[in-house]
Amino acid sequence: MTHFAAKIPVRLLAAMLLSATALALPGCVSFGGKAPSMLLSLNATQKVAPGTIRTGGSGVSITVVEPEAPKTLDTVRIPVQVSPTSVAYIQKVQWVDTPRHLFRNLLSETISATGNALVLDPGQYSADPGRRLLGELIDFGVDAQARMAIVTYDATLAAPDGSSISKKRFSASVPVSQIDGAFVGAPLNEAANKVAVEVAAWVTAG
Repeated sequence: MTHFAAKIPVRLLAAMLLSATALALPGCVSFGGKAPSMLLSLNATQKVAPGTIRTGGSGVSITVVEPEAPKTLDTVRIPVQVSPTSVAYIQKVQWVDTPRHLFRNLLSETISATGNALVLDPGQYSADPGRRLLGELIDFGVDAQARMAIVTYDATLAAPDGSSISKKRFSASVPVSQIDGAFVGAPLNEAANKVAVEVAAWVTAG
């Protein structure tokens, strides 16, 4: 009797062995990072009513630019200032996007809702090169020693022709009962909204 042995390519054999090993060890092999237990976002307390129409002539719009942020804040993780020189991150919770992107959206919504300004995003800037609101997020996290959620934003308002620039710092703090993922979202959202309302009033007055 003649026996024929099928030749299996080395790469295919390796893949088959890897698959068999993975099946034999469920729970021991993990592909990709572990998903967080909770995702947080920002919710504007001042919102544009459905059907609201905003119009304006040339140069009267406000373009809200995504703020700059230090590396400690340019992440979806939530920082905790443990000491003046030490920063940690809260486990099992993340933002759905980076704070500077979420805060830009919150600013745009709040400015639109609390005034009559025509608010644009940077992609629409060429449609009407009006005033520009730029800035930097200085704080957007939790101070462990003070047990406070802190949001600090350095705002810069530039005139359409660049003839004048105004700059002002805004900051808000809200108590945090526990430094845990389930307890920091609401205070941070409240602090961010307080700052956004103050910025909107400043921009409207300007």
